[in-house]
Amino acid sequence: MAHFAELSEENVVVAVLVVSNDVLMVNGVEQEQLGVDLLESLLGHRRWKQTSYNGRRRRHYAGIGYQYREDTDMFVPPCPGEGWTLDDATGTWVEANP
Repeated sequence: MAHFAELSEENVVVAVLVVSNDVLMVNGVEQEQLGVDLLESLLGHRRWKQTSYNGRRRRHYAGIGYQYREDTDMFVPPCPGEGWTLDDATGTWVEANP
């Protein structure tokens, strides 16, 4: 099963839906766009990005509240609090003064 994150207009994940792999496969190759097209036809918008549990797609599995970063094409978890900075290379938060 493939997982797709629904994004708000601010690129924040508001839901994650499952799409059958059968929908995405063309000659044995997964095509993300086919999932986006299906979800658009069902739900009326194109704000969808595929995500994966193993981190092969967009670094982190997209949970509700995560943000999609277009510049790095990854999902980033919410900041854990003040004094944390985002490591853009890994998409993880680093405590400034541990």
